[in-house]
Amino acid sequence: MTARSQSGDARDRLLLAAGELLNKSGDRNVSTRAVCELAGVRAPTLYHHFGSKQGLIDAVINHGFTQYVRPPHAPHESGDPAEDLRQGWDRHVRFGLEHPAFYALLYGQVDAGKPCTITAPAHAMLRELLTAAARQGLLRVPAEDAAEQILAANIGVTLSLITQPEDERDMGLSDRVREAALAGVLTDGAERDAAHESAGTRAGAALTLRALVDADPRGLTSGEHALLQELLERLAVSG
Repeated sequence: MTARSQSGDARDRLLLAAGELLNKSGDRNVSTRAVCELAGVRAPTLYHHFGSKQGLIDAVINHGFTQYVRPPHAPHESGDPAEDLRQGWDRHVRFGLEHPAFYALLYGQVDAGKPCTITAPAHAMLRELLTAAARQGLLRVPAEDAAEQILAANIGVTLSLITQPEDERDMGLSDRVREAALAGVLTDGAERDAAHESAGTRAGAALTLRALVDADPRGLTSGEHALLQELLERLAVSG
């Protein structure tokens, strides 16, 4: 075994040990000594890989969260934004129910006015899916607004389900809230058909063009790009 692979093994063992202890404790009150003993390494190894105990804890939470955001063996997006959003919503809920202690660390302990950097991958992926929907003319509101609405609903229903006794858990609640949240940001079938038969509404066209320009701003200076995006957003929200 090479020195590099041994180093990788030590890092993985530290992640697994800290994850196990965090899951048992339900908070960040785990000691460096306990983590190192469980991982079978010395404290300098932890500091070498993560800089500090807090760095290790952040890495553990981020590692667990990104597994739910983009699972290692998950299929690529289907090309149907609504279906991809449903699958992402369900993965989010499943992650929370399978790892309630981790989920509480991610969403239950927040600082006022300070966005959570650890959960940023989920928000970024959601914006990507919604931007893809906007390029197809399927959004009622700007992708950023749609992401905020869906994520807020997704978090709320997950926390609600976590508090329910497992044998009384109403999983239908997640389905109902999910469909209501999607209906609030996605166009329905009739609207999609109309958009294909005509230029669609001014707001819908603005949202679509905004997403397309974001994806390919060639030919525009940074100032022109910013100005065009501002004008298109005004058109989108004004209908």
